[in-house]
Amino acid sequence: MEKSEEEKIVIVGGGICGLATALALHRKGLESIVLEKSEKLRATGACIIMQPNGWRALHQLGIASKLRQTALPIQSGHCITVKDGKHTDLPVGNGGECRCLRRSDLMKTLAEELPPNTVRLGCKVVSIKVDANTSAYSILHLHDGTMLMPRVIIGCDGVNSVVASIVGLNSSRHFSICAIRGVTHYQTLHPFGTAFYLFQKDGIRLGLLPINHNDVYWFLTRKLTSTDRFLNSINGLNLADSMVSKDQRLIKESTVEAIKGFPNHITEMINNSDVDSLHLTDQMRYRAPWDLLRTKYCNGTVTLAGDALHAMAPFLAQGGSASLEDAVVLARCLSQNMGIALDPTGMKAARAALDQYAKERKMRVFWLSLETFVVGTMHDTSALLVRGLCIITLIILFRDKIANTRYDCGRL
Repeated sequence: MEKSEEEKIVIVGGGICGLATALALHRKGLESIVLEKSEKLRATGACIIMQPNGWRALHQLGIASKLRQTALPIQSGHCITVKDGKHTDLPVGNGGECRCLRRSDLMKTLAEELPPNTVRLGCKVVSIKVDANTSAYSILHLHDGTMLMPRVIIGCDGVNSVVASIVGLNSSRHFSICAIRGVTHYQTLHPFGTAFYLFQKDGIRLGLLPINHNDVYWFLTRKLTSTDRFLNSINGLNLADSMVSKDQRLIKESTVEAIKGFPNHITEMINNSDVDSLHLTDQMRYRAPWDLLRTKYCNGTVTLAGDALHAMAPFLAQGGSASLEDAVVLARCLSQNMGIALDPTGMKAARAALDQYAKERKMRVFWLSLETFVVGTMHDTSALLVRGLCIITLIILFRDKIANTRYDCGRL
């Protein structure tokens, strides 16, 4: 890549949010480039649960109809307590469209809609300099010595974002909870129909959703054990990664061990899962809601979107949908401001656009993050008082279980 000062908008990170933001900008006639450090686009994790608010964003991006062909609608939800067999209905499918999408299908669809050469692979950002002079461009340095001076930098580089520190966000935190995800293929029809099931036993939660009539996505969450904590404490030697996180057969074995006492058809589902689909997240990371409330979301013409901004553990299944909302709102704000006359450098317009974006997203992101934090703390703590306070908070502030899914990010 040659040195350049001509790029108007640079997106750092080629995950779901980065590609969605590039597509949203493209739909509004704004050119951008996506810098992805990997040599190919990677879909970390097997699937993503797309709730009604996410489908509204996908509709604005123009790819909802194509993605509907890849997954069944989830029409009901059921929670089962393993010990006593107690059955409770969940408000899934009641508030609108919900489907379980393969991450690879979503990323492929987003990428196919982008103009050629939008995504530049193998481009690792080394540093970003934001000039205090309001008329100056930010400077972005890549690992190969390339220097870019875009009008706008959008950090979509995930929970370990390089860009986040430039904006002023504190490092993400983590719960002492791990998550395992996978996909199981059934030669004949699977027995789950179009329903979401959640099984609970002794602090272990296993959920499953049909992708189609033959494939089922499942996830398991549990507290870290003393062995997990020991491995994490010496993770500087990469022992945790080498022993479990990177060994998918060990991931399967540990999952089967964790669900002893679960129904036989659930154990069979885990045993028959595709080993290559298994993924372990040994610490669920999140942004503290109070950090999101007091942070400006932008520094000069540098801003954040997706997990780089609001990393949230998957308790609400809203991380992906919220990232798509970011993409739509950010592109709308930029398109409304970037054409302002009497602004030859475009810097004033860019700042106005990012300020507008931050204003529109701040409270939406805060409430999602706060609910995630409360739910995560409730599952993470062993203190009865703390757990009780979390339950009271959920009853008072988040009584409506599907309120988040009613959110509409608006027209692109």
